[in-house]
Amino acid sequence: MQDSLEFGYLERLTIQLTAGAALLPVPLRDKHSRYIQALQRDDGGWGGREGGSDLYYTSFALRSLAILGDLHGLVAENASRFLLSRTEHQESIIDLLSLIYGAALIEASTESHPLASLSIDWKGRLSDLLHRLRRDDGGFARIDQANVGSTYQTFLVAICLELLGHPLPADDPAVSFLLRQRRDDGGFLEVRVAKRSGTNPTAAAIGALQTLRALDANVASTAADFLLELQSEEGGFQANTRMPLPDLLSTFTACVTLWDLQRLDDADTTSAYRYGLAMEREPGGFAGFELDDSQDVEYTFYGLGLLSLLSPWVHNSDA
Repeated sequence: MQDSLEFGYLERLTIQLTAGAALLPVPLRDKHSRYIQALQRDDGGWGGREGGSDLYYTSFALRSLAILGDLHGLVAENASRFLLSRTEHQESIIDLLSLIYGAALIEASTESHPLASLSIDWKGRLSDLLHRLRRDDGGFARIDQANVGSTYQTFLVAICLELLGHPLPADDPAVSFLLRQRRDDGGFLEVRVAKRSGTNPTAAAIGALQTLRALDANVASTAADFLLELQSEEGGFQANTRMPLPDLLSTFTACVTLWDLQRLDDADTTSAYRYGLAMEREPGGFAGFELDDSQDVEYTFYGLGLLSLLSPWVHNSDA
């Protein structure tokens, strides 16, 4: 669907967000960069609203700093130290992705190699670990104990393997699994027992199918139509048709998917941008939804990512 499919999914998205972030007002960029950097822990990582540093939140902090052009110097050095320290632990799929992508971001921003001291076959061993989560339905499970595949985890495995240089082929059984998750409304389920399509499973399925080079025009078109129906009067996107309020995560993933499908022009980008600004908090950072009374580095990435993605549309409309 995109002209730049020679880049991986996360690479294409990061390039787009970085270009869009350059159009954001400097005071906004600086405020949120300071907020993120101030939250870096002594061990070099970042945490959530409670608990210690972990790979998940560290990845969101690194992604934000990367698109803002502020992933360098001591911040990057300390983050590299944290990433290397986490290679000695047993991690989930999402933490493995956070580790791999965080290291790739630091490498791209600083030309240093956070994981250079690891044994030469670590990528192959991680690939083998991911493949152990394959299930009989063709998808990939969240944990070893799960018996069925998950749309989101299948997406994570696909982009993880792409980053490791071991991509799944276009005829992989994951394609059939993902298409069976599709509903008549054009959206996708997270798991087969779910009752309705959701924004985030749909975004994950489309991202995975793009990564697998297996997205056909009809699936793409109906998925875009489904997502467009979920934009609310507030400008944000709902997680599904039963949710009373939009949220920042769903708004970000919906807009990213519509961009990837070349259908973002069909959304109300100005109101979505305003919704993103409404989630901004004065001390820095972004909250997850209207009634959320706090902020963290994860939602700060969604907020910055949303504004960066939409800034070319808003910039052009103001010109």
